[in-house]
Formats: sequence, C-alpha cells, structure tokens
Amino acid sequence: MGVTTLLSVCLAATLTAQIGKPFIHDPSTIMECDGKYYTFGTGRGGLISEDGWSWNSGAVRPGGGAAPDAMKIGDRYLVVYGATGGGLGGGHNGRILTMWNKTLDPQSPDFEYTEGILVAQSDGIEDNDAIDPGLLMDPNDGRLWCCYGTYFGFIRLIELDPATGKRVEGNEAIDIAIDCEATDLEYRDGWYYLLGTHGTCCDGANSTYNIVVGRSRNVTGPYLDNMGRDMLKGGGKMVLAAGGRLIGPGHFGRVIIEEGVEKMSCHYEADLDQGGRSVLGIRSLLWKDGWPVAGDIFRDGTYEIESVRRGYALELVVDFVRMPRTMRGFAPSNDEPVEPVPSQTLADVINTWPAGNIGVRIGDYMTRPHQKWTITAAPDAGGYLGGPYYKIVIEGTDRALAATADAEVITVPEFTGAPEQLWRIDQLTDGTYRIMPKVVPGSNEKLALVSAGDSTPTLAEFDMNSDNSKWNFRAH
Repeated sequence: MGVTTLLSVCLAATLTAQIGKPFIHDPSTIMECDGKYYTFGTGRGGLISEDGWSWNSGAVRPGGGAAPDAMKIGDRYLVVYGATGGGLGGGHNGRILTMWNKTLDPQSPDFEYTEGILVAQSDGIEDNDAIDPGLLMDPNDGRLWCCYGTYFGFIRLIELDPATGKRVEGNEAIDIAIDCEATDLEYRDGWYYLLGTHGTCCDGANSTYNIVVGRSRNVTGPYLDNMGRDMLKGGGKMVLAAGGRLIGPGHFGRVIIEEGVEKMSCHYEADLDQGGRSVLGIRSLLWKDGWPVAGDIFRDGTYEIESVRRGYALELVVDFVRMPRTMRGFAPSNDEPVEPVPSQTLADVINTWPAGNIGVRIGDYMTRPHQKWTITAAPDAGGYLGGPYYKIVIEGTDRALAATADAEVITVPEFTGAPEQLWRIDQLTDGTYRIMPKVVPGSNEKLALVSAGDSTPTLAEFDMNSDNSKWNFRAH
C-alpha cells in the first residue's frame, strides 16, 4: 500500500457510538416523527433524539417483551415486537404482536397505542422461537412482510395486512434462514436482502454478535450469500463486526435519507468507553457490488480534501511559495551527499497570506500548508443522524472554512462556531463523501460543497449522479 491511503483504510480501528445516554438493546429501525428521531428496544422504552446524534431515554412502547421493529405506513406507525420467547420467561413459547399509533411523541394528544394483535407464535417445542421481528413493505406491490426467529430453529417469514397489521388470512410461515437472529428485510435494485445477527449476545464485551446478509430475487428466498451459500444452511456475508472499542454489533436497521445517503442502525453489545454498556450505533450504509457494507465513522484528523471530479485538492487562494534548494540540475554528481529536504511548513508561508478572509479553489495537491485541513468535531454544536458537526480549519491555524450568503465558500480568520462554519460529513453509498454546511446564511436551502469546475468550488444542490458533488479525505 502507498504512503497515501483513503480515509476508510486509516480509520478502521477508531470508532465511536452516539452521545448522550444512548443505552439500548435490540433497537428498532429508527423512525422520524414531527422532527424527532425514535427507536425502541427490549423492554418498554426506547430513545429519542432531537438531532439524530445525541440520544436519551423517553420513547414509550407498551407490552414489554423484546426486540421490536417499527415502520410508518400512511399516517400511522406500526410497531411489532416479541412478547416472550428467546429463553426469557416462558422459554421459547414466543409470540409476535403488532400495534398502531398515530404518533410516536408521548407528549402528543394523539399518542395512544392500539391493543396488541397476535400475528405469530411458537410452542417452545417446534423448530422456531417467535421473537425478534423485522418488517418490510415491498415497494413493488405494497405487500407487508415480517421475519422473525432466533437460533432456536428457523428464521421464518409471514405476510401481514398493511391496513390492519393482522396476519393475512391463510398465510403459512416460510423457513428462510438458520444460525442467526434479529433479522431484518430490505429491498434494493431488484434484490431482497435478509440481514441477520450471528454469534452470541448478552455477554457484554465477550459477546460475539456480528451482522451478516444474504440476498434473493424473491422475498420468500432462497437467500444466498456472496459465495452462493444458502442462509437456510448457515450462509451469510459479513456486513459489520466488532471494531475498536465497540463490541458485538447486532439488530440491523436501515434509514434512507435521500438518493445516495443511507444510514444503518444497530446496537453494540458493549461500548468499552461507556462502561461496557449496550449502546445505539449509527453508521453510513454503503453498497458495494450489490452488497450492503457498514461505512466508516469519521475520525478527527488532518487531510487533503480531494474532489472526485478530477482528483484535485481544496486549497486556499494564496500565492504559491517555492521551496528553496530543490533543483539539482539534470546531471548531479553521484558523489554529492544525499540529505533530506525538509517539508514546507506553515511558518514558511503564513506571513505571505492575507490577514482577512481568503477564498478557496481546487488545485494540484503538493502537500503544502495551504492544502492541509484539520477536521474536528465541534464541541457543543449538535449533530445530525449518525454524526456531529465539524469545524474545518487550515492545519496549525484557526482559519475556518465557511459558507457565505452568496452560496459560495471562503475561509475566515477565526473559527467562532457560527452555523455557517459548521459542516456535515456523510459517507455516501459508493464510499465517497458529501460535505454540507449546517446553514447557508440567509437561506433555507440545503446545499453541498461541489466542484463547479476543475478549479472552482461552490455550494449547490447535491447530485449523487455527479462526481462534482463527491469528495474523498486522504491522509498523507
């Protein structure tokens, strides 16, 4: 591997979960309701977030039990959960129930759950444990499906009525996988994906949970992994395993923000930085060769910000300062001593820069100080689904990248924490990145940093189908 590596390579060992008190086990798919985010877990409660980054308890779900999932259908929310099973009280005598609510906000006057509706059960003897349900609304025909089960036998699939939440009359359960639990169904580009949690749970830092996947052209299977192994025979391609100080990811959920911007949720059985507690995790969701892969969690550091358009780098509009004593002619003596040439430093050039605002452009990367950006999470600045806002400054200075009221980008001499100096960084489904200011002054538009030309950065609408909208972060 060369000296330069992509961010995804250099960050693999450093991970973080959410902030606040994101303590939860078996989280449901994250739902948005009236500008807030919700997820439910095992037990009666769950988490609420104002911004998708800081999470605290407060979500309400009656019925207790384990491992719920949730989905918005029309103007209502359908919640499904396992009332017993999983070796809990009642052993493997599991029951899956659904219930409806008009809102997820427990402070709303419309907040009221319907009575639970039994849609599946197991008797503790058969090769199935009715627990850990996951929902899928098929975008092709509007049919509603529910998968459920644990290591105690098969993962099964049933069809529900999207109007009532009841099981379709006469529907027979179909076996679709073994050797996993906490399954979830997703659809993308003609494929149905079955994501399962493999390994052991509920043992803190010793849990071996990881998330695997198979896919099929039919919702009823067979679900095969990348090597053609059937999930009914224990197959499954890795999506996310333990990393850094986060152990035992499980209970996959998917959130599509917009084209090219997706997130996945899970819990980690143990966050070693938070006392080994089970916590909510949110990662970018990538798709590589038709398979889902957990994206990177962005790490503070100093990077080249590289435009995918041509591979040029974001830089200050300043005069180029030549490095001294580097031209040795075309035929230097081989006997001349070889001595290292020091890199150009900030002290070598900063006095040549203007004192006020300095514009930015895109140019050939030459590892010079005006091309090196230090990116760090901005304290107390809040965040968005899965990440904090960042400040982006020239390395060794407080000179900050900022959005202007003209929808352009400049650098200002000092970072003040103003909204136009805060940046959202999303890894896209193809592995590249989108960079967005928190606000454009005087505007409600959601604009992204783009390459309007090979040398011209600006702010414009994000277009997943254009390399103009995409960036990479390279550590040198």
